[in-house]
Amino acid sequence: MRLNVTHKTTYRFDQPIRRVVQSLRLWPSEFEGQIATEWNVDIPGSVRGSAFRNGAGDWIETSTVTGPIDEVMVTVTGTVETTDLSGVLRGHRERVPPEAYLRTTRFTRPDTALAKLAEGATKGADSPLKAAHDLANAIRDAIAYTPGETDSHTTASEALAKGAGVCQDHTHALIAAAQTLEIPARYVVGYLHAEGSIAEASHAWAELWVEGLGWVGFDPANGVSPDENYIRIGSGLDSVDAALIRGVSQGAGSEELDVDVQVSAADQ
Repeated sequence: MRLNVTHKTTYRFDQPIRRVVQSLRLWPSEFEGQIATEWNVDIPGSVRGSAFRNGAGDWIETSTVTGPIDEVMVTVTGTVETTDLSGVLRGHRERVPPEAYLRTTRFTRPDTALAKLAEGATKGADSPLKAAHDLANAIRDAIAYTPGETDSHTTASEALAKGAGVCQDHTHALIAAAQTLEIPARYVVGYLHAEGSIAEASHAWAELWVEGLGWVGFDPANGVSPDENYIRIGSGLDSVDAALIRGVSQGAGSEELDVDVQVSAADQ
């Protein structure tokens, strides 16, 4: 499938600030499931700095805008050709060993409830892949997709206790549950082409390390493994570590954020 993406992120400041420095993870991953035929990241007035591919295989660039600044706009446009690999991250080059993703964070630190859910969900599994699918389904059943019940600071254990959340919460909970079973798991960010499905400004899902297959994606919010409707951008230990844009600003005042994402099939 050919998917077109337009992603605009606008930062507005109530009074001019001196400088904004950002770390950008906005370029599609390179693996057999997708090829970016066109891709552009535009930030008016910016000076682009260092660029590198990190150990997880993500392309990252820095950007600096000097002031006085009252607005910074980051616009991503491009086309990606995608292939359904049933969630398997085939052909992705990275240097970080899977065991590194057994490390927990504040968002993915499991509690007793998550450990019990993981143990119960996988008790009858006859293979690592079946266990991973059963675990993702259990998270989907335990946390109903309910916008507004959680926020960006909600942890996996808090989302499970509420029984409600969004894709970020599903992903954090699946990672935490997997790690209680000594299954390496990580947070993935990207885009989703969907009509009537669960899709937000940007989408999140988890990848679990499955012996014999490698990294396999699971999207408990939608109850599927990523297919040709998904564009993978990057990964991390949690939502903060995998954020598409991270930055710091110099100056007083408050900031307003506006995000608009459109993903469509090329023939639409």
